[in-house]
Amino acid sequence: MALNLDQLATFVNVADLGSFTAAADMEGLTQPAVSLQVKGLEQRLGVRLIERVGRRAQPTAAGLDLLVHARRLLQASAAAEEAMMPYRDGASGRVRIGSGGTASIHLLPRAIAAARKSMPGLEITVHIGNADDILHDLEANSLDIAVVAMPASGRNFQIEPFYEEELLAVAPAGSLMPEGGPDAAFMRERALLLYEGGNTRRAIDEWLAAPDARTRPAMEFGSIEAIKELVAVGLGWSILPGLALKRERAGLVTTSSLKPRLTRRLAMVLRRDKHLTRGLREMMKCLREFKN
Repeated sequence: MALNLDQLATFVNVADLGSFTAAADMEGLTQPAVSLQVKGLEQRLGVRLIERVGRRAQPTAAGLDLLVHARRLLQASAAAEEAMMPYRDGASGRVRIGSGGTASIHLLPRAIAAARKSMPGLEITVHIGNADDILHDLEANSLDIAVVAMPASGRNFQIEPFYEEELLAVAPAGSLMPEGGPDAAFMRERALLLYEGGNTRRAIDEWLAAPDARTRPAMEFGSIEAIKELVAVGLGWSILPGLALKRERAGLVTTSSLKPRLTRRLAMVLRRDKHLTRGLREMMKCLREFKN
């Protein structure tokens, strides 16, 4: 049986005050109740802790030894309660987010800044990976929330689309784009630099597909930022999320809508049984309010 903190606190008060009656007054208990607390602790440990010397109650040798440990335990208990106060009051918390590369660079920073402004004590960590790995970690409860491109599925998941963005044709600066935007046939004739794997790549492959043709990218990369640099130096064309191209539209590359237009939706994914802490609710709110 573990030590009882209330009994330890009463024992410390009796030892410090030298009186069962004074300890009772301090704790708002009766003197017999204080005696029972100390007796219960003595029975638990199998030693005598308090002895009467004249009119004073003083700790025995065992009691003096226990006092050192009791004070440490009571201080640790008080510190633990104090540490929990911000969580109880909703001022602190932790949110573990899983996200793809584009969202982690171009979407999450602003949403995280908004959440931290509302809750300065909120601790936020971001794990970057592909959608399949992120959803696996979410299922294992290693993450609290995932931000992934649709589609996302799972019996245990709650899925909420919150942001739609256009996928754009990206070419070296000065390249001529067909009027109305390039179609799939036009793009299949270019040297394509495409992001490898994931839901966004699957959407691009479906858009490019034709019964009599197979799309074979010139190169594949795991980094959209690398693709942008390679396009900028003239090594090929690409199809990339609009979020990743906001800063490049000033002249490093040429961009255009595709024909027909191609979009993707980003979704928040959580376990259905996930407890929505204040921090998690705040993060979800800031994601919903994200503006391009």
